[in-house]
Amino acid sequence: MTAIFKRDFKSYFHSFIGCLFIGAVLFITGIYVTVYNLLSGLPNLSYAISGVLFLFIISIPILTMRVLAEERRQKTDQLILTAPVTAGQAVVGKFLALGAVFSIPVLVICAYPLILSLFGTVSMLESYVAILAFYLYGLSCIAIGVFVSSLTESQVIAAVISFVILFLSYIMAGICNMISASGNFLTKLLGAFDMVSRFDDMAGGTFDLKAVLYYVSVTALFLFLTVQSIQKRRYSVSVKKLRMGAYSSTLTVLVMAVTVLINLFAAEIPARYTTFDVTSNRLYSLTDETKEMGKALTEDIQIYVLSSEAAQDVTLKKTLSQYEQLSDHITVTCVDPVANPKFHTQYTDSQVTGNSLIVVSDKRSRVIDYSTVYETAVDYSTYSTSVTGYDAEGRISSAINYVTSDSMPKMYLLEGHGELTFETPFYDTIEKANMEYETISLLKYDAIPEDAACIVINAPTSDFSEDDADKVLAYLENGGNALIISTWTDKDMSNFNKILSFYEISVADGMVLEGNADSYYQSPFYLLPNVEYDTVTEAVNGSYIFAPYAQGMLLPEEPSDGITLTPLLTTSSEAYARAELSASDDYARKEGDASGPFTLGVRAVKTTGDKESTALVYTSESLFTDDADRMVSGANMQLFSGSLNVLSSDTGTAGTAIPVKSYETSYLTIPQSSLILLGLCLTVILPPAVLITGFIVWFRRRKA
Repeated sequence: MTAIFKRDFKSYFHSFIGCLFIGAVLFITGIYVTVYNLLSGLPNLSYAISGVLFLFIISIPILTMRVLAEERRQKTDQLILTAPVTAGQAVVGKFLALGAVFSIPVLVICAYPLILSLFGTVSMLESYVAILAFYLYGLSCIAIGVFVSSLTESQVIAAVISFVILFLSYIMAGICNMISASGNFLTKLLGAFDMVSRFDDMAGGTFDLKAVLYYVSVTALFLFLTVQSIQKRRYSVSVKKLRMGAYSSTLTVLVMAVTVLINLFAAEIPARYTTFDVTSNRLYSLTDETKEMGKALTEDIQIYVLSSEAAQDVTLKKTLSQYEQLSDHITVTCVDPVANPKFHTQYTDSQVTGNSLIVVSDKRSRVIDYSTVYETAVDYSTYSTSVTGYDAEGRISSAINYVTSDSMPKMYLLEGHGELTFETPFYDTIEKANMEYETISLLKYDAIPEDAACIVINAPTSDFSEDDADKVLAYLENGGNALIISTWTDKDMSNFNKILSFYEISVADGMVLEGNADSYYQSPFYLLPNVEYDTVTEAVNGSYIFAPYAQGMLLPEEPSDGITLTPLLTTSSEAYARAELSASDDYARKEGDASGPFTLGVRAVKTTGDKESTALVYTSESLFTDDADRMVSGANMQLFSGSLNVLSSDTGTAGTAIPVKSYETSYLTIPQSSLILLGLCLTVILPPAVLITGFIVWFRRRKA
């Protein structure tokens, strides 16, 4: 076998085919890497190598067409048929030679993520899983080409048949959809030949053991079929032919059946044991909050998907599958809107789009329109829309909590003191926490409404009246909860500060500047505080929080009995607060600046008798804004969600506000000179160098 491997491996470079194949793969891959990763700055290599698959349809038939067909035509196959090696060893040796040729460009591609990581953050695990899928797909195609080459002595026929088979497998998903959008026995049968969908799953960020098993079994099956093809010819003259032929046929059917059964058995294994999310933001994984919710479920939940099985959104289908495996109480059912167009009218009077979800319990139901599953953004310079986030888990978990909860907490947002309003994504997060909200002015109320689960005071720029402050204090003394966000202003805020002093919290005069360069971004006012561990901050998961233009809270060293103060966000000890601010000031510390460290976020709990009041206090008015949230890839929203979850759970109701999982990535920053140099190396220098080297070797041997 080793001798066959060495002979065949050398022959691919002596005949120029090996270098042509390697050069073609590197050239096409180089073009895609240059466009997607270098010019567009995308950090994930999967975008590039997904576009290279079409090359296999042409290149692999050319690479494999002569492996057995040419030897059969020139009668040199008799050496194999009479050699003191088994047919299996001969086939494996030839396959390994082809695999070694294919491995050369793959090894070069393996260096690309390392090169890209020099210019930004690259998800190595996601990139190398995509490369693995690329490699397994290629080996499966090679095995098919080897088998076809064993059936004929014509290289052209072998190449054409291989091309047809690989092309059909490439478009098989589309063929199945054309046959039946809802799926049937024929489409399930043809789905076994769909090699691209498995690649797409792995390239999309899911390490799937079922896909690995599929490619390995396809490769092994076609190599076995190649062995059987040779075996029949090896015994063509012997009387033993009939016996061996019958045995081979039986064995062939048996092996094919075993291969199918193995894959069918693997398909029945729960996905939680076979699929692993390797995306950098765990796009396809359920959060711990959802898992805990699933464990606590005692009521049956039915999720209807308004789609046929074949037309389901692939990503959404994966998420729903995880929910089914999360709890025996959750069932997912597809309802084809073509066959049953009025089904949704049982639950809503509004029109819904395809792939929308209806979550139903014995208590109530909620419709999740498909348009809310993905977050989109509009580029007004081109009027184009792009998908920026995936919100399926947030919507589904919220809906499950909603249909199982006995009551919904209500949040009141106070106005009348120059408070800021939240932007749309933050209101969406409040709704996902299953909290109803209403904006009120205390001037129109004798007291804060009794059904208030919590109140929100969002960065008032003018002071509360004494009457308004007393209404808030009376609510807190009665066990009310609050989310309080302060902001710096040169106006007197005595009554507002009286609300903070209820928890023995005071605020340093002025705005905080950070003296530690590791604790701010670009400007000392753009704070990156330390995130202290608490159930509020648990969802932040070690990310940065961006808190620009913040005040500094001063907490007592030993709070009074009944008061617990837990810092959530803190500055470094080198921070300081400046009261007198002007545009001409430099950032150097001055005499009179208050010394840090300061607290920028705190969880305050006060117990009075049998009443317990919880307040989450933050001191940056920009903390919960879209601009600040984008600076840290959604971490500020995670803090907001964690805050809502704590405030709603303190009321005795379960709320789960899971933020949108962002599709947006940190783009690579590649200098123009490096971009040009790398682009030239990947497309103009490296592939032609391989081709020229191969041509020189081939030409010298021809002359010799």
